[in-house]
Amino acid sequence: MLVLMFVIFYFLLIRPQQKRQKAVQQMQASLEKGDKVVTIGGLHGFIDSIDESTVVIKCGDGSRLTYERSAIRDVLEKVNKS
Repeated sequence: MLVLMFVIFYFLLIRPQQKRQKAVQQMQASLEKGDKVVTIGGLHGFIDSIDESTVVIKCGDGSRLTYERSAIRDVLEKVNKS
């Protein structure tokens, strides 16, 4: 009975969380200059420069703010590589 509860718990809670975490890590690893992003604080802007651990975001008023890569919540638009 206890094993069955653990299996149900794993498939309903642990496994989906691991999938979401892997997707976020993949998104943060694939960031590129020019991508339109949103930070965890709600700041919208474009990636101006990027290195291993930090991202410089250019805001609408032209200011540039430096964030950790992990502070990027979502990519709204990927840069076109045509």
